[in-house]
Amino acid sequence: MGRSMTVSDSVEVDVAPDVVWTLLADPSHMPRWSPENTGAPVGAGHPLAVGDTFHGTNKRGPARWTTRCTVIDSEPGRSFGFDVEAIGLKTPWLRGRIASWSYVVEPLGAGSRVTETWKDLRTTWPDWAAAAFDKVATRGSLFSDFQRRNIARTLSNLKTDLESAGDA
Repeated sequence: MGRSMTVSDSVEVDVAPDVVWTLLADPSHMPRWSPENTGAPVGAGHPLAVGDTFHGTNKRGPARWTTRCTVIDSEPGRSFGFDVEAIGLKTPWLRGRIASWSYVVEPLGAGSRVTETWKDLRTTWPDWAAAAFDKVATRGSLFSDFQRRNIARTLSNLKTDLESAGDA
């Protein structure tokens, strides 16, 4: 049996889909919710469009890294997604298909259902090599299990943040 290549979870938020999408499609907001993301200094300040690129800064324990991401989906009020295409400590210099992140926002009464999905794009890696790397990078977990926990935390934080802010 191969490794899990996709992880997804959803949350219901008492905030209108257009408001939720506007925030999700601006990666500078992600540090408010994500347990790993610390910023997106390039391209921040407004919703991004398909083809836009941005750098995301991240941390996990003492590890710090930067990724270069390209927006692959940006449909106002409905969906936003990006591929992680390069990684490095301060500059994302190591290119490769790393991961894809997507957010789908669906109307749900006066609020929204937000679904976050992570896809492992390391499809050319043998399962044993990916598992060995994952366990070192996450301190003992496969990325699918690790991302399942991160997604749950991100969605919980998003719900709390947006509902406490009223309309963010």
